Amino acid sequence: MNAVSEENELIKKAIIARDNAYAPYSKFKVGAAVQLQDGRVFTGVNVENVSYGLTVCAERNAVAAAIQYGAKPKDIVSIAIAVDAPKPASPCGACRQVLAEFASEELVIILHNINSAITERMKLAELLPKAFSKDELGVTF
Repeated sequence: MNAVSEENELIKKAIIARDNAYAPYSKFKVGAAVQLQDGRVFTGVNVENVSYGLTVCAERNAVAAAIQYGAKPKDIVSIAIAVDAPKPASPCGACRQVLAEFASEELVIILHNINSAITERMKLAELLPKAFSKDELGVTF
C-alpha cells in the first residue's frame, strides 16, 4: 500500500471512530486513529463529562488503546484526527505532550475536516517544539 492510500485509510478509520464520540455538551465530536511502526492502527474518540475537566480527548484515547496492545514509546508513526468544524482542529496541549512520549518529532499528524474535506499535514515538532521529555528529568530507560 502506498503512503497516500495508508493516509486515506487512517483518515477513514478516524472518521468512523468519530461517530461513536460522546460529546453531549459541546457537540464537538472527534475521532482519532494512530498507526504504529508495525502497521497496526488503533482508534479513539473524545469522551465528555458534565465536569469538563474529566473529559478525555480522542487522541489520548487512541494512544491508550495502542498502549493496551503493547505500543511502546516512539512506536506511533502517524495520527489522523477527524472533526466536523469550520477548519481542521489540532491536538490540545495535553494530547501533544502525550504524543511526544509515544512518537518521535517526525510523527505525521493529519488533521481532517469531514465536511469541507480540508486536510492539513504536519510533524509533531511543528506543533510542539522543544517538548518536555525524559531528558529534562535525567531519566534513562
